[in-house]
This record gives sequence, structure tokens and C-alpha cells, in this order.
Amino acid sequence: MSTPRVEIYTKAYCGYCHRAKRLLDSKGVDYEEYDITMGGEKRKEMIARNPDASTVPQIFIDDEIIGGSDELAALEAAGKLDPMLGL
Repeated sequence: MSTPRVEIYTKAYCGYCHRAKRLLDSKGVDYEEYDITMGGEKRKEMIARNPDASTVPQIFIDDEIIGGSDELAALEAAGKLDPMLGL
């Protein structure tokens, strides 16, 4: 089984972003972080990937939209996150 690609769009000083990254870090998961604090191309990319995205973080696992910090925590609570992460 290959390691899934985890991507997270964040902004500086975002408590929800910090919470999501802390959960991923606690699992030893490598992820690509895209800081969209100043907008730019990565913000446009995030919206193109998830047109409903109006907040950060926006988390993707193998190009599947997970959502934000609350959705990530709900997957963890339900025992569904580890299988998605290949753990």
C-alpha cells in the first residue's frame, strides 16, 4: 500500500489550521502545506479544487476533499482517519 498524499491549505495565525496539523503530526503523517495567507495562486488552486471552500484549513487526502479541522477530527473520532492515511 502506498503512502497517501496529504495536502493542507492554511493561513498564518489560524487556530483550526494548527489543530489539524497537530493531529496529523501526532500520527507521524507527512503533508504538503500551502500557506494562502496572502492569497495568490495557491488560494485560487484551493478554490478550484473545492469551490465550496471559504475557510481554512482545507485538507485533501489523495485528492479527496476531507474538509476542515472539524471534519478531520470527526474522521479520527469515528476511527476512519487511520485507514485513509494508511496507518
